[in-house]
Amino acid sequence: MAVGNQTVVTEVYVYEQVVILLSCVLSFLGSLLIICTYATWGDLRTTPRKLLVFLSVADLLSALSYFYGVLRVFTSNTKDCIAQGAISTFANTSSFFWTVAIAIYLYIFIVKSSQRLADSLVLYFHLISWGVPLAITVAALALQKIGYDASEVSVGWCWVSIQQDDHVLWMLLTGKIWEFLAYVMLPILYILIKSHIHKAHAALSEYRPILATSPTSQSLSSMADRKLTLIPIIFIALRMWSTVRFLLMLTGSPARQNPVLVMLHGIGNTFQGAANCIMFVLCTRPVRARLLGVLCCRGPGTQSGSDTLSQRTAQTHTDEPSSPRTWEEEEVEEEG
Repeated sequence: MAVGNQTVVTEVYVYEQVVILLSCVLSFLGSLLIICTYATWGDLRTTPRKLLVFLSVADLLSALSYFYGVLRVFTSNTKDCIAQGAISTFANTSSFFWTVAIAIYLYIFIVKSSQRLADSLVLYFHLISWGVPLAITVAALALQKIGYDASEVSVGWCWVSIQQDDHVLWMLLTGKIWEFLAYVMLPILYILIKSHIHKAHAALSEYRPILATSPTSQSLSSMADRKLTLIPIIFIALRMWSTVRFLLMLTGSPARQNPVLVMLHGIGNTFQGAANCIMFVLCTRPVRARLLGVLCCRGPGTQSGSDTLSQRTAQTHTDEPSSPRTWEEEEVEEEG
């Protein structure tokens, strides 16, 4: 924060750089793996996974821009500082929108039981999740608001220029206000989804007791519980450190420069793509099995297993060939 004509700079240590750069690489690879698995296996191309791919594109772009910023550790308003700040602003804000968009889609599809309504919103998700961040970023660039921020609410990379008198307002517009909204909306939507699943499962168990002890039913419910609980928790756990530093900056507290807090902030802002990959690729049985098959060079066997799964999927959805499955349903099909 500027004090008089002097700016207090938060120092970024080498060990912090190394850890955060590793986080950027993992996020880049995780986002790329999500995109590649979607492109490779056609029977996994459900609408929720398509939305996850769009989120991964934003996370991939974010990881690249943060990597460059952390590697450079900017000290002034250079051209590449402004370019990096613009890209990360767009990608980071878009990531917030796509994360909430996925939650809204699942809420309408599961709770409201309206696939048609959920699918009709995808176009609006694109318009909002790409359009709003782009408009904000262009406006910030046009008004020369993006630039060097002395790592006040960053870790080496550029964001909103700390020299601007209204930098707090632009920090809110270019990220923080959307982050705060996501903190509120994600837990509410996923709690409603979990509640609906529990009620539906209880109702089915009452009239069809066999479901209460069915391994498939228990697997579906268990996986849904775990993932629907983890999605908002992981998002908040990663993003909260950035929020803490922002609030500390507003109060002028020197605690915002604490090395541990700075490193947690750097990891939190850059690890989202890797976290999504762990949850929706590595922890999703059909995708994990196929990846292991590829790594172990089980070409023919893996293909055969994939074909068998595709046939089961086609038979299951004969009357509704385009009906999207959730990640949990994919796991149950693989176990069946």
